[in-house]
Amino acid sequence: MARFELKLPKMGESVAEATITNWLKEVGDKIEADEAVLEIATDKVDSEVPSEVSGILVEQLFGKDDLVQVGQTIAIIETEGDAPVAKAEEADAPAEVAALEATIETAKETVAAPQDFSGSDKFFSPLVKNIAKEEGISVAELESIAGSGKDGRVTKEDILKHIENRKSGVVETPKAVVQAPKAAEPVAQAAPVQKSQQAVPVSVNGGDEIIEMDRMRKLISGYMTASVQTSAHVQSFIEVDVTNIVKWREKVKTAFEKREGEKLTFTPIMMEAVAKALKDFPGMNISVDGDYIIKKKNINLGMAAALPNGNLIVPVIKNADQLNLVGMAKAVNDLGNRAKAGKLKPDDTQGGTYTVTNVGTFGSVFGTPIINQPQVGILALGAIRKVPAVIETPEGDFIGIRQKMFLSHSYDHRVVDGALGGSFVKRVAEYLEAFDIDRDF
Repeated sequence: MARFELKLPKMGESVAEATITNWLKEVGDKIEADEAVLEIATDKVDSEVPSEVSGILVEQLFGKDDLVQVGQTIAIIETEGDAPVAKAEEADAPAEVAALEATIETAKETVAAPQDFSGSDKFFSPLVKNIAKEEGISVAELESIAGSGKDGRVTKEDILKHIENRKSGVVETPKAVVQAPKAAEPVAQAAPVQKSQQAVPVSVNGGDEIIEMDRMRKLISGYMTASVQTSAHVQSFIEVDVTNIVKWREKVKTAFEKREGEKLTFTPIMMEAVAKALKDFPGMNISVDGDYIIKKKNINLGMAAALPNGNLIVPVIKNADQLNLVGMAKAVNDLGNRAKAGKLKPDDTQGGTYTVTNVGTFGSVFGTPIINQPQVGILALGAIRKVPAVIETPEGDFIGIRQKMFLSHSYDHRVVDGALGGSFVKRVAEYLEAFDIDRDF
């Protein structure tokens, strides 16, 4: 008999960990190859982990609600055969396996459970947190590192230097210990107030209902707060005349659905304009990692979509600039339908470089959306309304009824100045207003 180690698979860019939500197989159960063994959840999407082999589940190394790192062994499956199936991978990459095992052992020795940074009064970027978790650095140890960033924040360079010193046995100077509390003094002064507010009993009447936030809502809450703390949000607004688009869609939507088997909404038309504008302004198609700017080669558009439980998720249209309108409509409908059905895969939410959210769906004229980290911009599409407008003609100006909407562009002022942020959203408006009413789909 051989023992196969079932590991948490890589689930896409920037996903380093997942929470076990349910074991589908118990110890002693027989498992077929490609059969789901457990369900997991990341900050992006829920998914299943299948077995690569057939055999008997003999050990579960983690329980429900445990946090597991990518690459960690989560279960042992006993298989038929003379040699362990998992050893083939180890033979191919012994150095990587040894490094992973060493990291896991270090983490186990340093902390009894996965680090929870929610109790810390200091702000740490997701990158710093991931490095701390991988290196087994406790919250207390992380707080003791003197940060060289703004307001004393710990940067990537600070934590890497700390790790290097720790491995070489070098003790950090008292200067680092003294400076860290100074950097945190504004937060430390505010912390007692926050704790006091949390401790105040909430008045609950007999008819009130108390509901705990579900796992995804807690994650969304954390990421939205972190985004506001990370990016310097600033907004630009522009009103767009989309009368030609409304008329064209009304004219072709029946023929489009009959030929393509897909409904034609306004979203793919807007996405097409955004993709064109991103090609014109590649400075908006970037991400930020500490002090570094990463220029993205591909234009991958995220689109906010509703989940069955009412929460929102952002599936991604890959290489959106290479799609025609039909391809864009099919991609939008496919991702939207699978999001509503709860059937998105982890890869569907990975690799986004810019995000679009349609607040007009809920009747909002415009909104000020929060940036989807580590991107630097997000565009909100307002509701399309009939409004009186001044129409300029060679014979003179007159008042007419036009279909108009607002575009709200939130961008990260750390790396995107007003000229770029404003010019980008203006270019999107220009593409929409220049829409050819006689075009084919």
